[in-house]
Amino acid sequence: MSDIKIDPSEIPFPTSPVQPALIEGGTEITFRCRRGIDCWNACCSNIDISLTPYDILRLKQRLAMTSGDFLLQYTLPYELEKDGIAGVKLKPVEGGSACQFMTPEGCSVYEDRPTACRYYPVALLSMRRQDEFTDTHAYALVKEPHCHGHNEPRPITVEAYRQEQGLEEYDRLGRGWRQLILKKKSSGPTVGKPSPRSLQLFFMACYDIDRFRDFVTSDNFNDVYDLPAETRAQIGRDDLALMEFAFQLMRQVLFNEMTIPIKPDALEKRLARKQEREKRLDEIAAKVGSLDGLRDDPNDKYKISD
Repeated sequence: MSDIKIDPSEIPFPTSPVQPALIEGGTEITFRCRRGIDCWNACCSNIDISLTPYDILRLKQRLAMTSGDFLLQYTLPYELEKDGIAGVKLKPVEGGSACQFMTPEGCSVYEDRPTACRYYPVALLSMRRQDEFTDTHAYALVKEPHCHGHNEPRPITVEAYRQEQGLEEYDRLGRGWRQLILKKKSSGPTVGKPSPRSLQLFFMACYDIDRFRDFVTSDNFNDVYDLPAETRAQIGRDDLALMEFAFQLMRQVLFNEMTIPIKPDALEKRLARKQEREKRLDEIAAKVGSLDGLRDDPNDKYKISD
């Protein structure tokens, strides 16, 4: 990884206001966060934590909430790119900047804490340039004045720290989402501006997984996409399978990667439904028009003409 040169200004994810120093997986750092350290909870008192879809999945399961309720209570949306796809951040306590999950004893959801919290003070920097077909990554060490964990006499490599913090699973299950964002940013105008509908679909597919399940198991969805019965059953019961399917669908929607077969007669069926809806609207409009003429005669207000 020593030949990878990444300009921090090109990194497509939010970074610390402190300029990070790029490092490699084998780099040894000196750091430990522990109960009793004099900066305990300082990093949780002023948060700017972006969430991956897997972060949301883990947290909503831990809290026994639907994804929609979790998003409403604990998160805020933000723009990953101007007028483009959205990201989600943890919402701090009302009227303050502290994390809602912070307690005097530490993080109340520690076993399911987000990716960014696990990495700190290391950051994963992912990017994909326009002329490249694969994404690359490096790491950064961020030193902020409030954090005294850097003064703890414990040397550890970045890779060992990742393993200690359980990040291999989080990185593996977050990679599909990162690739979507990286490809969208690196492709620029070549893929065109996403429609409002596709941006809404991206938000639902990536973050509101329970509502997305209702969407992909609906008759309308299955009228269009030719999914094997086994796949339909799996995404109907398994959140992880559903999340991976969401990334696959969004690659098809945003970049026209046709990996999910579309039924041959899907377009005809959709057109027929649209025509039926328009016919019904015309009938309603005609009926309303026939009622309009009765409004001038108060004695006829209950009379309905054929």
